[in-house]
Amino acid sequence: MKDLLKKISGIRQLLGSVDLDQVAKLSQKVDLPKMVGLVSKMSEEDLSKMMGMLKGGGKPKEIPPVNGDFYELGKMLPHHEREIQLRVREFMETEIKPIANDYWNRAEFPMHIIPKMAELDIAGLTYQGYGCPGHSALLEGFIAMEMARVDTSISTFFGVQSGLAMGSVYLCGSEDQKREWLPSMQRLEKIGAFGLTEPEVGSGVAGGLTTTCKRNGDSWLLNGQKKWIGNATFSDMTVIWARDLDDNQVKGFIVRKDNPGFLAEKLKDKMALRTVQNALITLTNCEVPENDRLQNANSFKDTAKVLRMTRAGVAWQAVGCGRGAYELALAYTNERKQFGRPIASFQLVQDLLVTMLGDLTAMQTMVFRLSQMQDSDELLDEHASLAKVFCTLRMRSIVDHARELFGGNGILLQHDIARFVADAEAVYSYEGTKEINSLIVGRAITGHSAFV
Repeated sequence: MKDLLKKISGIRQLLGSVDLDQVAKLSQKVDLPKMVGLVSKMSEEDLSKMMGMLKGGGKPKEIPPVNGDFYELGKMLPHHEREIQLRVREFMETEIKPIANDYWNRAEFPMHIIPKMAELDIAGLTYQGYGCPGHSALLEGFIAMEMARVDTSISTFFGVQSGLAMGSVYLCGSEDQKREWLPSMQRLEKIGAFGLTEPEVGSGVAGGLTTTCKRNGDSWLLNGQKKWIGNATFSDMTVIWARDLDDNQVKGFIVRKDNPGFLAEKLKDKMALRTVQNALITLTNCEVPENDRLQNANSFKDTAKVLRMTRAGVAWQAVGCGRGAYELALAYTNERKQFGRPIASFQLVQDLLVTMLGDLTAMQTMVFRLSQMQDSDELLDEHASLAKVFCTLRMRSIVDHARELFGGNGILLQHDIARFVADAEAVYSYEGTKEINSLIVGRAITGHSAFV
């Protein structure tokens, strides 16, 4: 009798909220006596489960937060540096993310963000003196990652300013040049560019730089062209590397934007890093005073010191680009439903996500150690080159899997991932191709140079 009363109570719960009109409509579609008979035969446990289903399954499923730092490496930064990292993250999320697609699509640079970025006080982060903060290379890497995680174009702009341009002055300039340029560049009041790559000479500049310089009394005449020079359409100065016709050595020059014989033309129709303003620079008897020659740049070895430092930064950029793609894909798989379920609940989707996370975590731990070596002055060319090779390869794989998880939506800019896929191609190629960097590492581990 007790069991029967419980079942009747359950049936009343099932039908109690249904008014008579609803019952009449339901009876036209369903054999109600038969349904009630079936319900009356159900066990108490099954009836309870059915009631739970009708109520929506109880508490909503709690989804873990989206976090690409699976091993929590960011927490290993000292507290004051961790605060800077998180401040940069907030800046990228609030100031850059809402406008990234628009400026990328129009191939324009958001000039209004430069003063806001200056307030972060992060340019020239690792340099000592001249208004620079003097923080660790590890923090600098995390900042490059945070920027690329949202917009690789902004990360590239900043890398050119803080790394290549300021780094050339810091490592190769005289004291007077450092005092003139570094404080204002650190405040982003003066913008810099870095001119090494040429139209017909990319990664092989060490052995075949075609831009030339020749001493002419108290000045130098520069002739030639540079290509893919980021920031150069609006920079206040561009560091130009040229081969001396007299001694065949590579020398560096600070070329000011209003210098006669200097022409920077915007490169158009790019498919990657469209927000970055790349230029084709033409130097026609461009006269530069001796005072603007980088006084401590006397061979390509001096140029290589700058590239070693910034190549490590590009490896961190690759981590950021990969992390941004992974986090976008992970969030999307919990939003996108197929067959009545989030696609995140499907086995093949989870397999792809774990593959991406494994690659991303390997990249993160590699560059983490790379920056530690930079901080302890152990970083060699081959260390930076190996990270550039591995991280850009894995980045490519991650963004490819991410686009796959977005399906057809992956080619729409509004979902962000298309921008990451395109920008990854530029990161894969600049600061030395995979092949060139592989030969640098190969030379180090075999003792044989395979360069032509």
